[in-house]
Amino acid sequence: MPSLSYLKLLCEQIPQLEVVRAFDNPITFLESIKDFEFDICILDIDMPSINGLQIANLLNGIPVIFTTAYSDFAVDAFDLDAIDYLRKPLKLERLQKAVQKAIKRMKAEVPSHNYFQANTAKGKTIIYFNQMNFIKTSNLESRDKSVYLLNNSIILLKNISFHKLLQILPTEQFCQINKKEVLALRCVQYFSYNAITTSIIQSNGKLLIFHLSEIYRKEFIQKIKI
Repeated sequence: MPSLSYLKLLCEQIPQLEVVRAFDNPITFLESIKDFEFDICILDIDMPSINGLQIANLLNGIPVIFTTAYSDFAVDAFDLDAIDYLRKPLKLERLQKAVQKAIKRMKAEVPSHNYFQANTAKGKTIIYFNQMNFIKTSNLESRDKSVYLLNNSIILLKNISFHKLLQILPTEQFCQINKKEVLALRCVQYFSYNAITTSIIQSNGKLLIFHLSEIYRKEFIQKIKI
């Protein structure tokens, strides 16, 4: 569908968004949501079989942004506590504002614990922040993330984005350092322009070194100075 392709194109231009899945059939979407995780759902209201308002009622509080060519449903949409209601044709700037609203709400809802609960390859588990050394994208599936712990064990998190993880992790304790890795700042021993040497000792006895990407350098340096 052209409108779905256009929406996907807009989403891919927003750095804070990672497009997990796109559906042109609401029934297929409802049948599939148990197989993956997502933080925000962008729904068209006018769809066959079941409309976007009905689907939103089934999403258990996941933030929803509605899109529609009509204004008739606006009141109903906000009665569902929707993040935003966008009229077609969609514009990138307007979609960005809606996404920022969703991010702001999700940050406000993150509980302050010293651990978090996650879905793993073996089921649900609890991971303590102070036991985590770093997180990296799985070599087998980019939607999965491997968590490396102090005791040298590895936990595979299923279907979770770095964006979602960074909302959960204490911002003063962790930082994304490149496209594929998030590092616990307590592990930093010293760093240069494009490399971070950590206190993590590898099996060969050498200290583990990470690449520091230019796009994440400024935030990393700011956090290290705190």
